[in-house]
Amino acid sequence: MKNNWYLIWLLAAMISCQKEKPKGWIDQARLNDQKAEDWLTTGGNKNMQHYSPLDKINRENVKELGFVWEYDATTHIGNVPRGLEATPIVADGIMYTSGSWGAVYALDGKTGKELWAFKPKVDPSYVRRSCCDVVNRGVAVWEDKVYVGTLDGFLVCLDAKDGKVLWQADTFTDRTKAYTITSPPQVAGSIVMIGNSGSEFGVRGYVTAYDLKTGEQKWRFFTVPGDPANGNESDEMEMAAKTWDPKSHWQSGGGGTVWGESAYDAELNLLYVGTGNAAPYPIWFRSPSGGDNLFLASILAINPDNGKMVWYYQTTPGEIWDYTATQNIVLADIEIEGRQRKVLMQAPKNGFFYVLDRATGELISAEKYTRVNWASHVDMKTGRPVLTEQGQWYKDKPKLVVPYLGGGHVWQPMSFNPTTGLMYIPERSVPQVFKTFDTYEWLPDVDNTNLDYAEMWKFSKHVADQVTKAEDTIRSENLLAWNVVTKQVAWKFPDGGPDGGIMSTPELVFQGTRTGYLNVHDAKTGEKLKSIFTGNGIMAAPTTYSIDGEQYVAVMAGYGGAETSGYLPDGVVYQYENKTRILAFKLGGADVPLPPKKNPVVRQVPPATKVREELVERGAYLYNFYCDICHGKFGDRHMSQHPDLSNLPEAKHKLFSDILLKGILAQNGMASFSNSLSEADVEAIHNFLLKKQLDLYEKQKGK
Repeated sequence: MKNNWYLIWLLAAMISCQKEKPKGWIDQARLNDQKAEDWLTTGGNKNMQHYSPLDKINRENVKELGFVWEYDATTHIGNVPRGLEATPIVADGIMYTSGSWGAVYALDGKTGKELWAFKPKVDPSYVRRSCCDVVNRGVAVWEDKVYVGTLDGFLVCLDAKDGKVLWQADTFTDRTKAYTITSPPQVAGSIVMIGNSGSEFGVRGYVTAYDLKTGEQKWRFFTVPGDPANGNESDEMEMAAKTWDPKSHWQSGGGGTVWGESAYDAELNLLYVGTGNAAPYPIWFRSPSGGDNLFLASILAINPDNGKMVWYYQTTPGEIWDYTATQNIVLADIEIEGRQRKVLMQAPKNGFFYVLDRATGELISAEKYTRVNWASHVDMKTGRPVLTEQGQWYKDKPKLVVPYLGGGHVWQPMSFNPTTGLMYIPERSVPQVFKTFDTYEWLPDVDNTNLDYAEMWKFSKHVADQVTKAEDTIRSENLLAWNVVTKQVAWKFPDGGPDGGIMSTPELVFQGTRTGYLNVHDAKTGEKLKSIFTGNGIMAAPTTYSIDGEQYVAVMAGYGGAETSGYLPDGVVYQYENKTRILAFKLGGADVPLPPKKNPVVRQVPPATKVREELVERGAYLYNFYCDICHGKFGDRHMSQHPDLSNLPEAKHKLFSDILLKGILAQNGMASFSNSLSEADVEAIHNFLLKKQLDLYEKQKGK
């Protein structure tokens, strides 16, 4: 009898503890038995599918979808609008998401009211160490904690109820190199894992695992080997080193950074990460004798308990095109050829859609989901792509290659819908000339890809003999539905494109665009059912959740990232200010309040300073190398959200050298370039800009 009372007491205590769990609590049990009203990971569920079973918004009533609230997510450094790329997590009506630099916002999902905000004190100089702006792709929420990576390399653990910092860990191995963090953390068992970015700037990739409660480092997995003179850190690196030239350009790091959405299978206890591109891109500079260069452009399955690799699959051996395999990884249980399979799916940049057995890494299928000319097919016996003439080295002559370095699918998440059996991919088909410089030298804090970007869009000049039809030089972008079983395109809608990530529900597919719309399509046919104009370019994937029986759709809206240096002509950022915000919608909602319209460009009167013509050409080269990535091209349709340096007021001209070399505007995000540019370099850039400003001013006067 006494034992029975003890069991009753123990059961009551367990029930009481369960009841005491605070709102927003997420653990493995909750993920395994997820309720439809919640969106518990960046990918929505434990399989990272960017799918929700909610169907109160459906094809019959979606025309009634409208705006209900907004939240201003303007960055805290310099108050400059930046790109937003995260998918919010929603649990028990509380929304958790991240913004630029690694800021975190906790909001009431019903009203958008801020519950708390975390704004890290990031060194503004990291803006120039980032290839693709100061974006952040999401948080992880586990039990009563929120995890985020900051741009300057810290993994921060926050209290979910108030946003206070519980612990933080410096994740960088070498702060002299241009590492950054833009990726979301991934919880796997008792650890939280974070990767990093920076391959283009010449770094060595790795992921690091930390104890969820204490922040103690548990293990680190390098994704490419280091200089053999320093020895190999693990059996995996000893294996990988055999696929690199011993005389590789080790100073460049090799690349292989992990910056996309990872995934975790708790049943198999496997953590899946996708690795990035090479550094530099041309293998003849990186690893002169060639080789597969493991583990570039690979999918790795890692045991999170000890950091040991269980299996790997390399999508692009000897990678030379920026064909990362960092695109979001999706898990599913699917019947293929009469057999139920536990699969992992990815559509990496290289243009092939991969289905792998997630327990063993066995290749199940690999078919082209977009236009591809660098490889004819993937050999199913070896798992290797079979190269075509266009896929051979572009060392001796430029090559016209598709997909381009942006890939057939980039970071914007695709969505798998188990109801339709379709994967929805923001697909793009873009050809590009690949042309390299004749020599290579690693430089700190700048692009070390060694591609000649200024020449890479000049088709007729470099590859006229390789153009056989009009399609060879035409860009196309689509919202694409891929049947993962039949390995075929189910449908394709042409005004989708790569701008927005994707979320699906049983009957609907949601995607934002750079043209300022949130579009809703029929999941079975692709028919556009609803189009909401927001005035914002949208890159992030939407989320959906339910509160008090009402279904909401929310999306982070704000343009930036890799697109900051070259908006396409149809971008809404030309017409409206890039007001970064979170937008929420529900049935019966209103029209979206639009951002302020942009004023016509008024050209500043050029200073009386005489242009030194002999410096202009060198200044143009230096501007394209160091400045273009942020400040973009010139003209009345300035192709950047950052200041147009061809339209500076006289005061900025007087301070030009101090801005670049002394960093007097560092707190606004304009870092010093004193470790890269000399006074003579700055003078050359300044004369180039003076010349541009004078020419554009005279042109406007002539109108």
